[in-house]
Amino acid sequence: MGTSLAEIDVRHTAVDNPEAAELLREYVTDLVRRSNGSEPTAAEVDAAQAEQPNDDLSPPDGAFLLAYTAGRAAGCVGIRRLDTHTWELKRMFVRPSGRGLGIGRALLEAAEERARESGAHTMVLDTRSDLIEARTLYAAHGYAEVSDYNSNVHADHWFAKLLT
Repeated sequence: MGTSLAEIDVRHTAVDNPEAAELLREYVTDLVRRSNGSEPTAAEVDAAQAEQPNDDLSPPDGAFLLAYTAGRAAGCVGIRRLDTHTWELKRMFVRPSGRGLGIGRALLEAAEERARESGAHTMVLDTRSDLIEARTLYAAHGYAEVSDYNSNVHADHWFAKLLT
């Protein structure tokens, strides 16, 4: 029996919460693994994490959310304000065991709602070509490809969605 959206509990948390830190490390490990084509070393993961700090994913101009299923953190997403009406989605990750259960959708909807509550009209994000699952999720939820808005050297695709 699969997980339903009703069984997914999305909660706001501090980005340095131990469960959040664990998920963020898994997220970075997954990215480095995909880039290297092999299991990364702890030093490689540490270096990648240091490249992209998460301190801007905290209130009042940011937020970090965890999705729980069966009492266990199964995924995460962060958002941050770029300007008065634009927020950016960052660090979307669902553990492999939770993929295909609606966790990514629940996180995306909660992140969009939080941004709307803060006055956002638009949500933007960037992603890599090898993150096919993520690109599929974004397209299925109304995100359209746009031109490079942030010059992120690690990104291959940029998306935006009107939230109003």
